[in-house]
Amino acid sequence: MSSSTHIDAPQARYARVLTIAGSDSGGGAGIQADLKTFAALGCYGMSAITALTAQNTRGVTGIHGVPPQFLKAQIQAVVEDIGVDAVKLGMLHAPEVVEVVAWAIDHYRLPNVVLDPVMVATSGDRLIAEQTVGVLVRELFARAVVITPNLDEAALLIGRPIRHADELLAAAEQLRGMGARSVLLKGGHLPGDEVVDLLATPGDAPLRLTGARIRSRNLHGTGCTLSSAIAAHLALGAPLAEAVTRARAYVVAAMEAGAQVKVGQGHGPLNHGFAPVPMHRLALATGG
Repeated sequence: MSSSTHIDAPQARYARVLTIAGSDSGGGAGIQADLKTFAALGCYGMSAITALTAQNTRGVTGIHGVPPQFLKAQIQAVVEDIGVDAVKLGMLHAPEVVEVVAWAIDHYRLPNVVLDPVMVATSGDRLIAEQTVGVLVRELFARAVVITPNLDEAALLIGRPIRHADELLAAAEQLRGMGARSVLLKGGHLPGDEVVDLLATPGDAPLRLTGARIRSRNLHGTGCTLSSAIAAHLALGAPLAEAVTRARAYVVAAMEAGAQVKVGQGHGPLNHGFAPVPMHRLALATGG
């Protein structure tokens, strides 16, 4: 005799976040850090890989780009079946990769796009072709709800170094003048015991976020993690300033939790899973 269990029709879904970025074989940054972050914050993570890297805590020894048409196929497979509430963009190493991403944003009307303009790894290894920078600015700055450059990336984009915290606002406004809607400029590379980040958004006063510097070798993937956390909170319905504030708090706590742990011989990762939360359930009516 067989029996069956009746299951009611689904009434909920997860908050869905797609990362379009490069893979870090060492697990500390890129796609791996993104997915760990989404999971830790209670979101359902998906990925479209732009490039494979041979990478560990000491540096990048090789990059193997994914063909643009296969990147497009990954995005199509995910979006057309599962759907997306927010997107994190990371390593986009070639112009044709950027163009595929821009097409996808427009074609699928992808919401809550967070662009981390990854150009240089923590180790100093360059991760983007020089000719890609202009295409990235032209095609993606205006399509993203916020861009999250660090000081090295911002300096490359605006053509001058940023040496003091009181220069952050002018640099952020210059980036907005290049087409970015909102800019979170990360000041972690500035000297001093205090870290200052600045969020510049249209129509609002600049939001200055400060905190004590955490002394740690384990800072690999910090930028990837922050942009992913912003995307996760946007997917959960937070407005941008709140998403940035919450994401920054998560990154700081993950840095503190991982500061005394040894992983590899170089710059180790954050502790992404220091306090994971269950997957959030959203009503189906809010997005299908």
